[in-house]
Amino acid sequence: MSCLKNSLPLESSLVSSPAQSPARATEITGQAERRRTFAVISHPDAGKSTLTEALALHAKVIGTAGATNGKSNRRDTVSDWQQMEKDRGISISSAALQFSYRDTVINLLDTPGHADFSEDTYRVLAAVDCAVMLIDAGKGLETQTMKLFEVCRQRNLPIITVINKWDRPGLDPLELMDEITERTGLTPMPLTWAIGIAGDFRGVWDVRRNEFAKFARNSSGAHIALTEYLTPEQAAASEGDAWTDSTDEASLVVDEANPLDLDAFYAGKATPLLFSSAALNFGVKQILDTLVDFAPPASPRADVTGTARAVEAPFSGFVFKVQAGMNQAHRDHVAFVRVCSGMFERGMVVTQSRTGKSFATKYAQQVFGRDREVIDTAFPGDVVGLVNASALRVGDSLFVEEPVEYPAIPLFAPEHFQVARSKDPSKYKQFRRGIEQLEHEGVIQVLRSDLRGDQAPVLAAVGPMQFEVVEDRMHHDFNAPMRLERLPYSLARLTTPEATATLANIHGAEVLERSDGEFLALFNDIWAMRRVEKNHPDLPLTEIGTSMQ
Repeated sequence: MSCLKNSLPLESSLVSSPAQSPARATEITGQAERRRTFAVISHPDAGKSTLTEALALHAKVIGTAGATNGKSNRRDTVSDWQQMEKDRGISISSAALQFSYRDTVINLLDTPGHADFSEDTYRVLAAVDCAVMLIDAGKGLETQTMKLFEVCRQRNLPIITVINKWDRPGLDPLELMDEITERTGLTPMPLTWAIGIAGDFRGVWDVRRNEFAKFARNSSGAHIALTEYLTPEQAAASEGDAWTDSTDEASLVVDEANPLDLDAFYAGKATPLLFSSAALNFGVKQILDTLVDFAPPASPRADVTGTARAVEAPFSGFVFKVQAGMNQAHRDHVAFVRVCSGMFERGMVVTQSRTGKSFATKYAQQVFGRDREVIDTAFPGDVVGLVNASALRVGDSLFVEEPVEYPAIPLFAPEHFQVARSKDPSKYKQFRRGIEQLEHEGVIQVLRSDLRGDQAPVLAAVGPMQFEVVEDRMHHDFNAPMRLERLPYSLARLTTPEATATLANIHGAEVLERSDGEFLALFNDIWAMRRVEKNHPDLPLTEIGTSMQ
C-alpha cells in the first residue's frame, strides 16, 4: 500500500504555530487547492464500499480490490475493518482514506452502509466539501439516499451523481434522469453515458472528450478493467446498434457543447452524472477524473458566528468522529480531525475550544481503513487521526493562535431504547468504562436518572442494529458482557428538569438526562405525548432536530 505522505520537515521544537509568512500562506493556499474531500452517500447495498475500493484501486493505492459479497477470490475491503462489517458485508463505521491521483490529494470519507448508523454518516457529511450520490441502476433513488440528499442540501454540498451497477438489469436511463430531476430538483448533466442497456454494459461515451471507453472484465473486477478508447466512428463500427441506440437516447439530455455548468453545480442546482459498475471497475476512472477536474477544493469554513476562516489562517480543525478498537493490540482510540485552516504539524500544541485546555499532538496518523502511517503535516481538507487524545469529543474545535469554534454537530432523535445491565456484577468497572467509551465515540446515546441509577443506564439509538454493535464491542473490546432489556418508548423530546415531577406518575412517559446535560422526555408513542401536551400545555417539549448547521 502506498498512501500519500507529506514530506515537509517537522519542526521538532514547535510548541505553537508561527505567524503565517507570505510564503507559508501561499503554500497552504496551494495545498488546499489540491485537496478534494468528499463522502459517498447512498441507500444500503448500492455499492459504497465497493466504489471506495475501486477508486483506491484506480489511484494505485491498493493492488487488488475487495468486495463485501464474500467471494473467495476477493479479499476483504480495506474500509470495512470491523468483524461485524466483514461478517455481514455492510459498513457500520466511517473510514477515512487518503491517496493521490493526478497530483491531487483525494480524501475519501466512506460512510456506514446501513440506515441504523445514519448519525455517523451525518457527522461525516459535516467534514466534506462534496458528496458522490450513488444510485442503484435497478432501484433508483431509495429512502436512505433521499434522507442523505436532504442533509447535503442543508449543508449546500455540491453533489456528483453516479448510477452504479449498470452491469445488472435495471431501469431505463431516461427514466432515471426524470426521477433525479423530479425528486431532488437537480438537473442531471451527464458527463458519461452508458453504452448498452442495463445488464449489457459495454462502456461509456465520454461526453467531454467525445470518445468511447470500451471496457472488458479483468479478474472478475479485482483489477482495473481493460479499457480501449475509440472514436465515435470506431465505436459505431464496433458496437453497432448498441452505440447508435444509446447515443440517440443520450442526445435527448446531453449538451455536447457545454456538458457541465459549474456555477449550477456549486450552487446545488445541477449534478454531474456518470454511469459505472464499481464491482467490475467500469467507469471508475471517469469518476476520479470528474472529482479532480470539478469537485470543489478545500475553502474557507464558517465558524459559529458565520465568519469564514481563511484557509491560510493559523491551524484550526474540528473532530467529526472518535473511534476505538482500531488497534486491537493497544486498545487505543482515534479522534478524526478535519483540517479547516492552516498547516497541521505533528507535535504542535493546539487548544481545545470547549475547555480552553492545550495539548501536544504527538501521535498524529493518517488512517487508511485500519492501516495507519505517521503523518508529519496536513493541510485544509485533510483528515488527521489523533491517537489517544482522550479528552476530545465529536464536535470539538481545535486551534492555534486565533481562537475559533465551528458549529456543533447535533445529535439525532433516538427511536429505540433499552436498559443495559452487566451480566457479571464483578465486572461493573469494565461495564461502566465500556459504556462511557462507546458514548464518547457516539456509537450510542446514554440516558440516566437517579431512579434507575448508574448500574442500569438507558441506551438510546436511531436504529436497533446499534445495540448489536454495543453488545459486540462490550464483549470483545471491554470483556464486559451485558444484557439488554427493551423499553416501550419510541419517541423523545427535549424538556427541562422540572418536567421530571410532572411526568413521574404518567403512564407511558419518563424523563432521563443525556450526557451532554440535556433532559429528554420519552413517550411510548405519539398519542401518549399528545395526551401530555393536552393536559400540560405549559410543559416544554421540543422536537430534537436533525438539521445540520
